[in-house]
Amino acid sequence: MKKSDAEVSDLDVADLLKTEEDVKLFLEEALAENDPVLWQHAIGDAARSIGMAKIAESAGLNRESLYKALREDAHPRFDTIMRVLKAMGLKLCITPCTVAEKKAVYKV
Repeated sequence: MKKSDAEVSDLDVADLLKTEEDVKLFLEEALAENDPVLWQHAIGDAARSIGMAKIAESAGLNRESLYKALREDAHPRFDTIMRVLKAMGLKLCITPCTVAEKKAVYKV
């Protein structure tokens, strides 16, 4: 097959997130990467899988504001992210890192 004969389809992760468990696992994996840009993009994918209008209404935002907050070059406020997660029926939880991941040394 020649390079020009190849067909590339558009993959939209939002289309693959069918259940609440799918969204939960997807966001957990994205958060584990410790990359804020990836995390923000993942929240946008998850919100689109549920429906941006539905998430925006539940979060007390208008749809356009939600799209702007979750676009790649945006820097959304933490409370916006928390409102979007709550609208998806989720919340952030803190768990200890594995020994290999720990960097801070605490004084006893």
